[in-house]
Amino acid sequence: MEISTNRQGQELTVKLTGRLDTNAAPLVQEKMDQVLTEGVEFLILDMTDCTYVASSGLRVILSAQKKMNALAGAMVVKNVTEDVMEVFEMTGFVDILTIE
Repeated sequence: MEISTNRQGQELTVKLTGRLDTNAAPLVQEKMDQVLTEGVEFLILDMTDCTYVASSGLRVILSAQKKMNALAGAMVVKNVTEDVMEVFEMTGFVDILTIE
């Protein structure tokens, strides 16, 4: 799993590449904890190259959403692949997340 970040002012883009599985979830959570700080008002989670999301990955995404809510910010998930969208639909995450 590759994690890249790009911050421009109050907007933070986090791009995930690879599989967000049990092995990668702790690394992604650690990175999110580092970058989601005061001053971030808008989080873009770019999943263009994320090919798989396990339940542990769903927890990381939900945690990021909760953190943004706590910061009075917003989060959008972009460029979701078909396979990952299927997981979001089966788990009800399409009702929780803003997906573009």
